[in-house]
Amino acid sequence: MTAIPRTVLLVGATGMIGRAVMARAVGRDAIRLHAIARREVPLPKGARMEMLLADPAHWPEAIAASGAAAGADSERAASADCIVIALGTTMRAVGGSKAAFRAVDNDLVLACARAAKQAGIRQAIVVSSVGAEAGSRNFYLSVKGETEDALAKLHFARLDLLRPGLLRGHREGPARPGERLAMIASPLLDLALHGKLRRFRSIRATTVADAVLSLAGAKRNGRFVLEHDQLLRAAREPGG
Repeated sequence: MTAIPRTVLLVGATGMIGRAVMARAVGRDAIRLHAIARREVPLPKGARMEMLLADPAHWPEAIAASGAAAGADSERAASADCIVIALGTTMRAVGGSKAAFRAVDNDLVLACARAAKQAGIRQAIVVSSVGAEAGSRNFYLSVKGETEDALAKLHFARLDLLRPGLLRGHREGPARPGERLAMIASPLLDLALHGKLRRFRSIRATTVADAVLSLAGAKRNGRFVLEHDQLLRAAREPGG
C-alpha cells in the first residue's frame, strides 16, 4: 500500500529558508507542499506544489482555508500534517522600529501558529534563532525567546523550534553587505567555535531546509529545540 504523502504548509516562502524548503522539496514524493506568501514567488524547476497569495493580515484565514483544502482530497479527514513558519525581518528592514519588528517576528508568527492549531494541524516547525531567550538583553533575541515561550503555550502535539546560527545561502532582495561579509568569513570563524560555542556556527539554508522536511510529520510528540548539531543530524536522518 502506497503511503499517503505528508502535507506541509509553508508560511514565509519569500525568505531564504522558505525558498530553500521549496527547492529541496522537489522530487520528494512523500511531501505534499502548500505555501502562503504575500507576493508571487518563482517556483523551483520541477516543483509540484500550490501557492496561495494573500496579504499577511489575512494569513490566518488563508491557513484555515489551505488546511481544509489539504485534507479534502485525502483519505483522511484531517488538515495539513504540519505548518512550517519561516518568518522574520531585521531591524534595518523596518527602519529601526521595535514595534514593526515585533509585529512580524512575534505577532505574525503567533497569529499563524494559532490559526494552524485551530485548524487541527498537529505539528509546528518554527524557525527561531540561536541564542533566543526571553530574558536576553539583546532585543532581537528577547523577542525570539518570547515567541518561543508563547508557541509552547499553544500546546501543539509536536513543536520543533529551530535555532540556526548565521544562515549561508542566496538571499533575494536588498543587499546586506554586513551579512555577506559574515558569510564569507564564517568558514574560518566556525573553526574557532567549539564545545558549547558550536551552536553559534553558521549553517547553510539548504541544510536547515533538509532538516525541516525530515522533521515534517514526525510521530513523536513533545517540544524539541534544535541548534546547530541537532539540525545537521535531522538533515541527515529522515523521520525526525
